[in-house]
Amino acid sequence: MADRILMIEDDARLSDMVGEYLGKSGFRITVCGSAAEGLQRLKHDSFDALVLDLMLPDMDGLQVCREVRAGSDLPILMLTARGDATDRVVGLELGADDYLPKPFDPRELLARLRAILRRRSPGRTADILRFGRLEIDRGARVVRLDGEERSLTSYQFALLVAFAERPGRVMSRDELMDLVKGEQLEAFDRSIDVHVSRIRAAIEDDPKRPRRIITVRGAGYVFAKNQDEHA
Repeated sequence: MADRILMIEDDARLSDMVGEYLGKSGFRITVCGSAAEGLQRLKHDSFDALVLDLMLPDMDGLQVCREVRAGSDLPILMLTARGDATDRVVGLELGADDYLPKPFDPRELLARLRAILRRRSPGRTADILRFGRLEIDRGARVVRLDGEERSLTSYQFALLVAFAERPGRVMSRDELMDLVKGEQLEAFDRSIDVHVSRIRAAIEDDPKRPRRIITVRGAGYVFAKNQDEHA
């Protein structure tokens, strides 16, 4: 069955072009021209991913992202015409899985969309990684701490799995982006840092003093396998 994509974009010409291109690529596209219309559709219909414009006539796209993420782990690809990287960082902090600056090539949009959808579908055996109080169910795509589910976006879950499959190994930001994205797409240096911060907020007792995902100055990060043994 074709993946269903909701696109919230007020530029009718752009949404028509993207909708036609994605439709030919096998997706089912629903386009909403305002944030209110898009949020209403999300309440009543089921979608596999959201393509969200940052600048909408009735509500800032960041606020839409915040509202969607408050009740759903739906993959979000954010579109932005703004040149300020701060907006992109904020979008990731609010839970967006990826961003794409305008103007863009529809082929890149397709590649990014497929990447976040691929991360949502595990394609691997349904096994569980356990590290003391932390449990990562790769099949169900669920993270639990002390038996309580913790909320992560699809990108953040994939990033946590990349860490957990290589405990004790120092990994650079570039290596992590390669492992999670699976292909060379544009990214900016702070994207991994933002997602790591969100993961820490979900799985660390004190995110400001992390004991599970440790920063290695000048090198990247390392996942501490035996963190709970020293707690």
